[in-house]
Amino acid sequence: MFLLVMVLDDTSRLNEVLHAWDEAGVPGVTILESTGLARTLERHNARGAYAGFSQMFGAGRIGHNTLFAVINDIDRAAAVASRVEAILGDLNNPHTGILFVVPVLAAWGLGRVKEPTANEE
Repeated sequence: MFLLVMVLDDTSRLNEVLHAWDEAGVPGVTILESTGLARTLERHNARGAYAGFSQMFGAGRIGHNTLFAVINDIDRAAAVASRVEAILGDLNNPHTGILFVVPVLAAWGLGRVKEPTANEE
């Protein structure tokens, strides 16, 4: 099993990206609102009345969406990456996002995720 994680830079593209994950066979995705270091420091370093007005009217709410899901195989991650890049472009370009996979050694509460076979280990 693997944990597939994406930090999506442009939150307006969230629904498109979620559809791509679904089409690639990822049955359940958890979504968190998140903000990176650079954007947080930029917001806190804003000066004068503009900073106050931007916070008051929502313009100061800048951030990302962090998506994650447990998947069974690395091929599914590659399928997600392909579909996501078809929407956002090359993820190596700035202001697109990052996508990565980490191994999951054990998991509980994932009744729909089957045990890996000898080929998948």
